[in-house]
Amino acid sequence: MLVLRVIFGLFLAYHGLNKVKSGIEGTTGWFRSIGFKWPGVQARLAAATEMGAGVLMALGLLTPLAASGMIAVMLVAIVVAHWKVGFFIFKPNQGWEYCASIAITAWVIATVGPGRFSLDHAFDIEWSGWWGSAVAGVIGIGGAVAQLLVCYRPAPTETT
Repeated sequence: MLVLRVIFGLFLAYHGLNKVKSGIEGTTGWFRSIGFKWPGVQARLAAATEMGAGVLMALGLLTPLAASGMIAVMLVAIVVAHWKVGFFIFKPNQGWEYCASIAITAWVIATVGPGRFSLDHAFDIEWSGWWGSAVAGVIGIGGAVAQLLVCYRPAPTETT
């Protein structure tokens, strides 16, 4: 669990950091182009969620909440960018395979628990089993659905 948490957590945190370091304006522009109502806010929220949830997951701290952040951000990414491409990540514009792998891995870690080498274990605040699974799943899926319903307005597609 330590290896999974650290790898998936730090990779996602670094992905969020890249949004900031490479210039949040680029992410803002892309979010605008795909239909977010407040692209500057959403770009910063996505970066903060990826960094925060990633670091918490790597540390094994509040693991189901960290997993819920990872699940939410990946589900939004799947819906707004990757689903229409198809499954495989090697397709042009990348399919949804990798994002789904991150979300499912986060959910599994929340279900199984962060393991012995985690801050949750050290502080005796582990929420694992069905409780961890439910917290990660409900908050993660609910957060993604709320974000999409409130903030996402893609351009209508033309039918011929």
